[in-house]
Amino acid sequence: MFGLDDTIAAHANGASALIVVLVALLLGLRHATDPDHIAAVSTLVASGRDRAARRAARLGAWWGAGHALTLLVFGLPILLFEAYLPERLQQGAETAVAVLIVALAIRLLIRWRSGYFHLHAHPQTPGQREHRHAVRTPLGAFGVGLVHGMGGSAGVGVLLLAAIPSTSLAVASLVVLAVFTAVSMTALTSGFGLTLGSAPAQRAFVAAAPAFGLASLAFGCWYAAAAWSLMPYPF
Repeated sequence: MFGLDDTIAAHANGASALIVVLVALLLGLRHATDPDHIAAVSTLVASGRDRAARRAARLGAWWGAGHALTLLVFGLPILLFEAYLPERLQQGAETAVAVLIVALAIRLLIRWRSGYFHLHAHPQTPGQREHRHAVRTPLGAFGVGLVHGMGGSAGVGVLLLAAIPSTSLAVASLVVLAVFTAVSMTALTSGFGLTLGSAPAQRAFVAAAPAFGLASLAFGCWYAAAAWSLMPYPF
């Protein structure tokens, strides 16, 4: 982000294997805060009413697992064989990420418009109990991660790792990058779930949901334009 990756990676030049792996760890932690990652994961978490930190962390873990898997699948050929995806295919992958962000934003707006976030109660036996619907599944989060791993700025980290002279060290660093991106996303989604767990925070979110959804929608459209070099992409 704004050259931060290059600054971090510069510490790996001519350094020991341990330093190189630590640099890959820092890159993995840093990539979790990329705007496209935050836009996708925050709308994924916010689009349901079940926002407990533990369940949000589980979604983040599945999202990170999908992202890590795709990152390894596409990153290993680069490090082992210097086999890069054709430019059009890379643009298509970035466009798929943009479509994903837009879809999640639209889903959030539709659910807000339909009153989905207003909790309601249904009479049960003697008393009443809050009724919730499960809307997000680990498989869905895993699918989001798979798509996001095809594009996204984590690919920049792979290109930085490709400059490492030792192939085995570069592969080990790629694994560290993938794992710690997943760990960071788990922590990030846990934070979202924890923040939105209280009743005041939920009420504030319901009021802010339209602006949040529209901002994510605009970001997704801009991301698609940037993928085709129609707009600058500084991250």
